[in-house]
Amino acid sequence: MVSMVCEKIRMITFLAICSIIAGCANTHGIAPIDPPLAANTLNSGAAIQAAAHDAAWPDSQWWRALHDPQLDRLVAQALTDNPSMAVAAARVRLASALAAGTGAALSPQLKLDASLAREHWPDNYFYGPGLMGNADTWNNTVSLGLSYDLDLWGKNRNLATRSLDQAHVAAVDARAAQLDLESNLVRAYIGFSLQYALRDNLVRILAEQQRILDFANARLKGGIGTQLEISQAQTPLPETLRQIEVLDEQLALQRNQLAALIGAGPGAGDSLQRPSLSTTFQAGLPANLPLDLIGHRPDVVAQRWRIEADSKGMAAAKAAFYPNINLSVMAGGFAVAGGPLGGGFLSFLGHNDLTYSAGPALSLPIFDGGRLRAQLGAASADYDIDVDQYKQVVLGALKQIADQLVTLHALDQQQIQVELSLATARKSDELATVGFRRGLTDYLNVLNAQAHLLMEEQNQQRLMARRLDAYAALMAALGGGVLDAASAAAPPLPADNANAPARLELAQ
Repeated sequence: MVSMVCEKIRMITFLAICSIIAGCANTHGIAPIDPPLAANTLNSGAAIQAAAHDAAWPDSQWWRALHDPQLDRLVAQALTDNPSMAVAAARVRLASALAAGTGAALSPQLKLDASLAREHWPDNYFYGPGLMGNADTWNNTVSLGLSYDLDLWGKNRNLATRSLDQAHVAAVDARAAQLDLESNLVRAYIGFSLQYALRDNLVRILAEQQRILDFANARLKGGIGTQLEISQAQTPLPETLRQIEVLDEQLALQRNQLAALIGAGPGAGDSLQRPSLSTTFQAGLPANLPLDLIGHRPDVVAQRWRIEADSKGMAAAKAAFYPNINLSVMAGGFAVAGGPLGGGFLSFLGHNDLTYSAGPALSLPIFDGGRLRAQLGAASADYDIDVDQYKQVVLGALKQIADQLVTLHALDQQQIQVELSLATARKSDELATVGFRRGLTDYLNVLNAQAHLLMEEQNQQRLMARRLDAYAALMAALGGGVLDAASAAAPPLPADNANAPARLELAQ
């Protein structure tokens, strides 16, 4: 009984000495230095506040609000066939595999080693003549080892959690790549639609110019016109035809771009029909601002996961300062058999040749030249970097949203003025054309009226395209909608306690 008490006292003394020695490698002075993102520093601005109303969050298939079946098919094909989606999926699988490998350290490890070798012993001055000289024997070994890291301070657990958080980052980055592809495809499709609209304007103007030329020829034949009128009527035709050729080139290039975005060869663009985009969408924001406004953006969620992973990395780096115990058990057989020694191939499995060992193994950092402090300092700096990048992402997201809302509001106001200018230009073109046919004015007035009408029609088409583009950019800035609860989930920000890193806050 007394011996057992003495043994316990010696064990307690030993652990106490280990704890004191561990103080030689200390974490004093190493901690994150970045302040939290205070709620009162986030001013969403007048544009966001003015747009806020009781609206639902954007649907994950936000482009369907444009009501173009061809666009819906293109996006679906792009999400399936574009190589960037395959790359993003492969990165998710890679991160998941790395997380599983890191998590394996939490489980007991069982390992079997065996070696079976036929060996010939030479007959020379090193070995013989003697018992083994010129003999052939089996030199066989086998060992089965079991080890388990007690992970007293949670180093392995934190490393495994960090790897899992990094897998979450990869998954959210895949969603960000998907959103980027959706946005690029929709905006390229809007440009494709604009080229068709601009071409239609030119074709209509060309037809009108041809009618006026025909009328000038008819006037000359009737003896009331002049050759100058015919020359003036012919002048704009080549330039209009050239501009139509330019737009045909742009349409061909847009087809190639759309084909590349859907992950197909250029020939896939040849079958694309004219877009039929609706302009009746409503660009509204959810009522909860600003937290819900940006909380579903993939880049914001990914940055939250990075901060979570960094906090686990700091915990693992800090745990490396403390002693750890690894339990191990080993059993095996070793034998040299055959030849003059006797015994057979399996003699190493006999009970006389078996051996075993069992016990704890202690690892304790004492003096490491500052390696552990450097590792903890690097982990703390990584945390600070991601905290600052989180702030940057949040502020950048608010700017992107505000910019698109400002643009949409300005375009709505411009639309009113463009419609007034277009109505005036159409009236002037009609009056100039009628006056020319009646001989009341010359052709210069017709040319001026046509040029002004063409400019106003193109302004209207470009304005509509810009509004569609701003809508697509706003949907991307909002995060493209929520796929499901899992994809929208982000880790909670670190708790505000003495042992946690600096806390981040974002006001609702």
